[in-house]
Amino acid sequence: MDARFLGIAELAEVPSVAVVVDVMRAFTVAAWAFAQGAEKIVLAESLDGALALKGDHPDWVAIKDGPPAPGFDTVNSPALLRSMDLGGRTVVQKTTAGTVGALAVKDAPLVLCASFVVAEATARLLRTRASDGVTFVVTGEDGRAEEDLACAQYIARRATDAGTAAAAFLRRAATSRAAADLANGVRQGSHPDDVALCLEVDRFPFAMVAAQEGSLTVLRPRTLPPLTDVAPV
Repeated sequence: MDARFLGIAELAEVPSVAVVVDVMRAFTVAAWAFAQGAEKIVLAESLDGALALKGDHPDWVAIKDGPPAPGFDTVNSPALLRSMDLGGRTVVQKTTAGTVGALAVKDAPLVLCASFVVAEATARLLRTRASDGVTFVVTGEDGRAEEDLACAQYIARRATDAGTAAAAFLRRAATSRAAADLANGVRQGSHPDDVALCLEVDRFPFAMVAAQEGSLTVLRPRTLPPLTDVAPV
């Protein structure tokens, strides 16, 4: 598999397969939302756009980066989300990097959104694809976020070598600037447990696939069949 690792600004063309990585915290939060029962996640282009969607659908749950704000139900923290019952709900998510990266490649035939908590499911889904080229979108710090790059490289390795161990990649993420900022309370709208939750490998058994549904970019979980049933498509 030919893997490319690019920042959002480096995307010059629509890739055939895109894996958008945001470990701390957008796509860890998204995975937790699905684990808490959410049916789908709408990726909003702006805060105003998220609030407009929430206004049109008052029962939807709106999530943003940073501190709490009027109109939003919660913030982009997996630790805070894990206590919410989202059974059957639609979530609207707007973050600084993760949702921006996903929207930048929304026209790709296959868009996966990933973090460590869904790493193996994402790698398995890549292994079922016939595509030779995969573009990993490293969303944080203009493509230089160590936690996102480490996760992207881990998934790429797992896609071709299922025996690849996670430990070295997790150490890189644990010592990243984002992890330090979260641990030290630099980022508003965070919880002391966020870093640990973002570094749990394969907590959830599903990958997350983004696709266009009408005018919206919608993220949904996809659970793969047992390994013995997986065949290339």
